[in-house]
Amino acid sequence: MSSTPPVLPAFTHVGPVTLLARDLPRLADFYATLLGLTPLTQTADSVTLGAHGQPLVRLLARPDLPAPLPSRPGLYHTAFLLPTRADLGRWLAHAARLGLRLGTGDHLVSEAIYLTDPEGNGIEVYRDRPRGEWTWENGQVRMDTLPVDVQGVLDAAEGTAFEGVPAGTSVGHVHLKVGNAAEAARFYSDALGLDVVSHFPGASFLSWGGYHHHLGLNEWHSRGQGRPAAPATGLGGIEFVTSDLAPLRAHLLARDLALEDGGEALSFVDPWGNRVTVREAQG
Repeated sequence: MSSTPPVLPAFTHVGPVTLLARDLPRLADFYATLLGLTPLTQTADSVTLGAHGQPLVRLLARPDLPAPLPSRPGLYHTAFLLPTRADLGRWLAHAARLGLRLGTGDHLVSEAIYLTDPEGNGIEVYRDRPRGEWTWENGQVRMDTLPVDVQGVLDAAEGTAFEGVPAGTSVGHVHLKVGNAAEAARFYSDALGLDVVSHFPGASFLSWGGYHHHLGLNEWHSRGQGRPAAPATGLGGIEFVTSDLAPLRAHLLARDLALEDGGEALSFVDPWGNRVTVREAQG
């Protein structure tokens, strides 16, 4: 058996997502209202929002940038993972009271609610089913998109009110738009040691440690697109958090990537212009 350490360990997880905002105050207020997030750090042109000390979204003011076209590679959605079905029920009732336009998807491994923020960035809020209820075959997890039992989700809250996302809430996964999903899956599998765990037409899903996915990739609106020539608002970058960067550093230095090494973080840009940072956990 090889003693070579994995590129990234199984417990690597998603960190905060960075968004470039045309209207920073409006976008910050939206996420604060939607999820009960509060500022953890703040400057005149940036704010990091989170809950219970956990950063979830970083917003950077870019008022002079244009909005991205739908076909532009970038963010499909940021997915906020709530600990329980009851938590999802409380949040769903809250979102309904806000009058937001919502979509749903039962993915067999999870129940998800979808919406967009005021600048068109996709959002998923979801809860996982227990891993014992997931179905695996030949290294692939069974997923689908079926209607959510909305009443069942609401009933799970047992009438208790939403008071902001609970402790344990995280960015469970992030889903990107790319020019070629199969090519992107190969890129990320090689660069970050992710396992490809599911395929849909025009989409691939990857994870560490047997999760249903930490990273989604699709070409549904962006097929054939390459790296954008000019900046726009929307995705500023995604982040993964791990325990030790040394194996990844050696791995990436052997590849044809313009790697930025900040000591406690490694950063690169994928072929579609999406910035990826892997950061060493603190403490």
